Parts: sequence; C-alpha cells; structure tokens
Amino acid sequence: MTSPAHGSERFDLWAPKAGAVTLLADGVHYPMARAGAEREGWWTAAGAPASGDVDYGYLVDGDSTPLPDPRSRRQPEGVHALSRTFDAGSHQWADGQWGGRELKGAVIYELHVGTFTPEGTLDAATGKLQYLAELGVDFVELLPVNGFNGTHNWGYDGVLWYTVHEGYGGPAAYQRFVDAAHAAGLGVIQDVVYNHLGPSGNYLPRFGPYLKSGEGNTWGDSVNLDGPDSDEVRRYILDNAAMWLRDYHVDGLRLDAVHAFKDERAVHLLEDFGALADEISAETGRPATLIAESDLNNPRLLYPRDVNGYGLAGQWSDDFHHAVHVNVSGEATGYYADFDSLGALAKVLEGGFFHDGSYSSFRGRHHGRPIDPARVHPAALVVCSQNHDQIGNRATGDRLSQTLGYGQLALAAVATLTSPFTPMLFMGEEYGASTPWQFFTSHPEPELGKATAEGRIKEFERMGWDPAVVPDPQDPETFSRSKLNWAEAAEGEHARLLDLYRALIALRRKTPDLTEPGFEDTGAVVSEDEGWLVLRRGRTEVALNFSAEARQVAVRGGSLALATDDGVRLESGGSAGQLILPGHSAAILTN
Repeated sequence: MTSPAHGSERFDLWAPKAGAVTLLADGVHYPMARAGAEREGWWTAAGAPASGDVDYGYLVDGDSTPLPDPRSRRQPEGVHALSRTFDAGSHQWADGQWGGRELKGAVIYELHVGTFTPEGTLDAATGKLQYLAELGVDFVELLPVNGFNGTHNWGYDGVLWYTVHEGYGGPAAYQRFVDAAHAAGLGVIQDVVYNHLGPSGNYLPRFGPYLKSGEGNTWGDSVNLDGPDSDEVRRYILDNAAMWLRDYHVDGLRLDAVHAFKDERAVHLLEDFGALADEISAETGRPATLIAESDLNNPRLLYPRDVNGYGLAGQWSDDFHHAVHVNVSGEATGYYADFDSLGALAKVLEGGFFHDGSYSSFRGRHHGRPIDPARVHPAALVVCSQNHDQIGNRATGDRLSQTLGYGQLALAAVATLTSPFTPMLFMGEEYGASTPWQFFTSHPEPELGKATAEGRIKEFERMGWDPAVVPDPQDPETFSRSKLNWAEAAEGEHARLLDLYRALIALRRKTPDLTEPGFEDTGAVVSEDEGWLVLRRGRTEVALNFSAEARQVAVRGGSLALATDDGVRLESGGSAGQLILPGHSAAILTN
C-alpha cells in the first residue's frame, strides 16, 4: 500500500504488534485506531491534518519519544527526528516527450552525489549533465540517496528508504534532477538497498517484524522476506521501488546485493520485482529497467518468468571486472587469483561468466552456472573496469589511474566499451581522475565510528593489504579527498584519456557490431605468451596488446576505426592483414 496523498489516511501506519499508537502531528496528539480486518495490523488517525506540510511522528505503546514514519518522504532534521510530509504530485514534470531508454546499446555512468561535485548536491550534479551528455553516456546511475544518519556516507547505511537525504537537497531536488536528466537525453537509474538497514536510526523493529532477529547477512539482520507478517514487509519494499519509478520518474533501479536476500517463498522477491517492472512499463509506456547486483553467477535472474526465471533486465558481472583488472594491473591476490590469464578474459567475453560451474579458489568451492545464449543477450550483463565497490573497498581507495599509465588505462577503456555487455563507467574514470574514492562515514556515535574503522581493517586481511594504510572512515578528510577534481579533466594525459572515452562511446553508438550481436556471434583469440587478445563481434575486430612490448597480430582486415596509440599500423589489406600494436595499446577494425 502506498501512502495516500489525501485525507488523514496519509498518516496510516503498519504496526501489527503495538498495543497503542498516537500520531503527533504539528504538536497535536491524535490517538490512532486499528483499521478494519481487511487491513490487519494497520492503524489510522481520524481527524489528522488532511493537507499542507506537516511535521509528524508516532508514539508507540506509551513511549514519549516520537518515531519517524517508516514511509517518511522527508527528514529535514535527520533520521532520528520528526518526519515531514511531501507531496510528490506537486512537481510540474517537463519530461512528457521522454520515451525512456533500453539497456541494450546503452552506456551507464555511476556517480555518488556527495563527491561528484564540490557542493555535493543534486542541483550541483544537474550542472554536469550536459558534460555527461557530450561524453555520450545514456544513463546516470546514482548511488543510494535515501536517509542515513550523519552528513556524508556512501549511502548503503540508509534507514529510511522512502526519503531523499536532505544534504543532497531532499525529494524536490531529486525530481528536478531527473527532469533535467531527461531533458539532456539521459535516463536515471537509482541504486536501492533492500537487503539490510544501517546501524543508526533504524526504528523499523519498533513498528513490526521487518527484520529477522539473529538471522543476518554481512551487514546485519536480514529483512523478513518469508517469515510471519512478511507480506507487508515485501509490500513495503515493492511500494518503495514503485515510488522511484512512478513519483520520481526514474528509468530503472539497481538492486543492491540481491544474493543477501533470504527468501524461501515459492515466488521469490526478485520475481515480484520483475513483474512490477513490467506493470509500470506497460503503464508509463517507457522501459522500467531493473538491474541486480549479484555474485551468484546465476542466469536465472535474467531468464523470463514464464520459464521459471525472475525476468530482470540485467545484472552486474564482477567476473569481467576481475579479468580486466588482473590483465591491466598484474594484481592477482585474493579473489583476483582465478583471473590471472588472458584466457579468463576471453572466457568472460564469450560466455558472460568466468565461474560458470568452475572451481572458485577464493570461495573454496565450485561456483555459478552457464548462461543459455538463446535466452540472454550479452547486454543484460552490466560490466566495468572500475566501480564504487572495486575502488572504495580497496585499502586506500585507489583508482587504476593512480598506479597505471595512459596505455593501460586505454586498454581497460577499450575492453569495457567494446565488450558485448552494457558498459558502466565510474565517475572520473573517463579522464583518469587522480583523486581516490575512499570509504567514508559520518556516524555521530563515537563507538559506531570506531567499530566501523576496525571492521574495515579486518575485511582486508584476505586480500593481503596493509591495514596501516587504511584511512579512518570517520575522518572528514577521507570524504574530502574523495571529491572529484574537475580542473584536471582538461589537462595533459587526463584530457587525452577523456578524448579517447568520447571517441570510443561515439564509435560504439554508430557500429552495430559492437552492440547487436549475441553470444553466438562473439569470439576471442588470445596469445598468453605474447599477451594479446582479439575480440571478434560480427565483422568488427578489437585487438588489445596487454604486453609492454610491441606485437604483430593477425587480423581479418578492414578499416582502422580507432587506435589508442599513434604507433598502431595496419599492414596490407583486403581479406587479411597484420596489425602492429605498440606495448599497451589497442585498435578497433571495422568492416
């Protein structure tokens, strides 16, 4: 049930275990009564304000401290304070001509609102939309924006899923941002977290069995998806997803860590998400794209529901990231160990997953299953050479650009943007940002800040990273260091790399071979000894030399459409040729 926009019902509350509930609205107490049998567990407040902005909270079982609304749209004074009503329907949308965007053929740009600009607000991010449009991307993906305790955070410690963090500008600013993105020809994907809640400001257990006590995942208690009263918990989640897609006009959702969902019901929550997306797409006439972050390597997420799949539009593929990372950086410790070959990258390019039932040394077991190429187009896999997790969860939050030169960064760019998959860039990657992107928090509780810092250090033990270099997440400088320095985008090698990204995206857009063929028309040839790989997509070839030495690579021929190094040469022509690739360079041949 979504919160009604009119009448006192807009303050209705699900609190099935409460003995008494009082609504505190603009300083006035309204005793709440249980709703009818058809709405078991719900409370309603007769005579509550039917219109206007209202600051409100709930007094549960005689507690004198009001609690914020689990479906609160605004928290002007933070997640521990009173909620404030927000009328999403008051915004005059200007995107009536926006037809939406399919995932296939698109490029995604992932950003964190707080560090994308010096101001760290949605309105400031709006000022960079033209830059993103000129870069050539199709979707802007925002890290979570819902309410968390403190001033700055990655967003994955959210506790009020229906809010937009006030420091970013609140819900009205979010609507302005989406409107402006659509005007610039950009779709918006919102990262949402439904697998856990943050450690501070989580009052949901005071209202009902939203969580399974003692049955946790990596980040805390699991959400109650299949136990008693889970019908309303699932509705709470699905209503939230619908809110982003309807009230905020977003084009898609990235579902965080769906492998952490504990759901034994016959109809899995992910299948419900797939059905919801289809329903809203039919209603709006625009695609509603749901992308799962999953480390299960289970193609069932992508299979249609009529063949017992979940019917999602896409999922992240970490295997691609790991294979590219190892081959450009040489780093092969921890979970990178299995990817220490060009053959690993070739396998991912041809089949989508590296671990498709193979043995995972990091997990100590076999993992994943193959993708049925008849049911899944490669575009359903979202891939990257860098993202918020793979950078920010390193000991120092160092980007590839902080240790690698132009040639290797160019290889990562070409591999990602010519892959059969849907490429995603992480903010600043396109110009080789020198700023790190570190893990930062602003927990007001000292003990929580200390526990967070200690937990980070423990996480790095298996990767062999030095705990002494891990920055304190609570230090404000950790946050400040992570803000992009936009001035360097116009300088030297940064500008050169930015030009390459623009050219790659433009070439990808006008070359159907780079976006249309399925797995059956994709192949890769490698030389482990010489360090090169040739990707074939239809009649287009992408040659990558990961070696520091120049290599001569046999190709089928065609026109040299793009080269990352002035020393690239195509000798002879016609039906075959020899491509001369300097060390750490790549070239694309079209036919």
